[in-house]
Amino acid sequence: MDGKMGDVVFKRAPNGETVITKRPDMSKVKWSPAQKAHRKRFKQASAYAKAAMADPKIRAMYEKKTAKAHKRPRDLASSAYFKGKDLLSTK
Repeated sequence: MDGKMGDVVFKRAPNGETVITKRPDMSKVKWSPAQKAHRKRFKQASAYAKAAMADPKIRAMYEKKTAKAHKRPRDLASSAYFKGKDLLSTK
């Protein structure tokens, strides 16, 4: 179960457990230029992972790798993007 109710957030951890946390108040946070740049790069990595999971051949490759690494395919794709291993651009 994922979602929120008031100021409480429900998340599913990778191991399947439900985690309940208080919703953070980010309204007064002033992001530094480095933080803004990292958030932008993370957004790009997330978009890459989503596109990689939509491509059956690339998804199969990540699924094969995740069996050994005990991670989720999308997480591994996102990590690969940060390391410069963009498999979509090599097609």
